[in-house]
Amino acid sequence: MKQWYEELFQDFAEKYDRESFTSGTSGEVDFIEKELNFNREAAILDIGCGTGRHSLELARRGYKVTGIDLSGSMISKARAIAEKENLEVDFLEKDARSLNFFESFDLAIMLCEGAFPLMESDEMNYLILQNACNSIRQDGKLIFTTLNGLFPLFHSVKEFVNKGESQSQSLENTFDLMTFRDHSLYETEDDHGNKKTLKCNERYYIPSEITWLLKSAGFRISEICGCRLGAFSRNDFLTTEDFEMLVIAQK
Repeated sequence: MKQWYEELFQDFAEKYDRESFTSGTSGEVDFIEKELNFNREAAILDIGCGTGRHSLELARRGYKVTGIDLSGSMISKARAIAEKENLEVDFLEKDARSLNFFESFDLAIMLCEGAFPLMESDEMNYLILQNACNSIRQDGKLIFTTLNGLFPLFHSVKEFVNKGESQSQSLENTFDLMTFRDHSLYETEDDHGNKKTLKCNERYYIPSEITWLLKSAGFRISEICGCRLGAFSRNDFLTTEDFEMLVIAQK
């Protein structure tokens, strides 16, 4: 049986690129370049790359990128764009829970909940962080965004429900304070016009959890910041108003 995220992204490549959260790609890549000190010799792994928006923009700027995603349709679209623009990006259909890269990259990125924290168990989410750590070289970095548990803690349920911007319609939400999981029912439509109602299950994390998970996975240094669409910055302090957090970790 397919999980909700597999069902959602099975035939969603065209609609995905029209979602509002995809509009910040260029500014987010600006931040990634700065974190790399504009070193175009760096090898980059894009985990949960989707249709390849960050991978492709990095390739346009001269970087060597490998993009992985669980969705075959997403990878197919990413490959088609790369071929059309004559960009050399290695797009692979892979599961972030079973990567076989070992110290092959200088940087891994995992943006807009590309894989973490969508998995159905905390152990699976942690495995993704471990695999990301194993994939990068010593002193390499991981840059990722994830759902900020401080937001639902601070805000009422009424304010929390539907706070995220999406074309999908939320029918109901139940946030479990014991597990920090948001169980929601979403109604959406795929690229072929088929309507779907999906039972989603996403994990929210508080900063102390993220810090502990990263140290356990093998990272030495981590910094957690507020997350601004298209304008990532280490200068933005994480607050209860941030729906997502931006995390930079170094191995």
